[in-house]
Amino acid sequence: MKQPAFSELLRDPTLLLAFGFGSGLSPKAPGTFGTLAAIPFWWLMQGLPPLWYLAIVIVAALVGFYLCGAAAEKLGVHDHGGIVWDEMVGYWLTMFMAPAGWGWALYGFLLFRLFDIAKPQPIRWADRRVHGGVGIMLDDILAGIFAALVLQLTALVIG
Repeated sequence: MKQPAFSELLRDPTLLLAFGFGSGLSPKAPGTFGTLAAIPFWWLMQGLPPLWYLAIVIVAALVGFYLCGAAAEKLGVHDHGGIVWDEMVGYWLTMFMAPAGWGWALYGFLLFRLFDIAKPQPIRWADRRVHGGVGIMLDDILAGIFAALVLQLTALVIG
């Protein structure tokens, strides 16, 4: 599996974004580091009205279909482990309308990573059957939706 150097990312905006500004270059657990890289962006977006937040996430997902597919093609590897834009979008989906606070940010992080790693159905189906940029993104979008549902149910029960 070809691992680009950070200098390559700096020369190629598609790879820079797909690799989560370099977080996907982590030799261990690049998906976890990509999700961590999403947190500062969530922190900046969390105060937005829900429709604005959701619009940004939808645009990021649509851009991700292209970015992830183009990065995979450039690297010659479908769903290269360093491509983490999908994790970033998945985390942002998880945190849609989440209660404020770092405890909820951590809970959302843990839920998203759980669903992304465990891949229960239909996430597993999407991961195995859908290809290209859409396939790279879809399993993380589904993981983000599942995590968001659990987070919101938890908030409802606690709150």
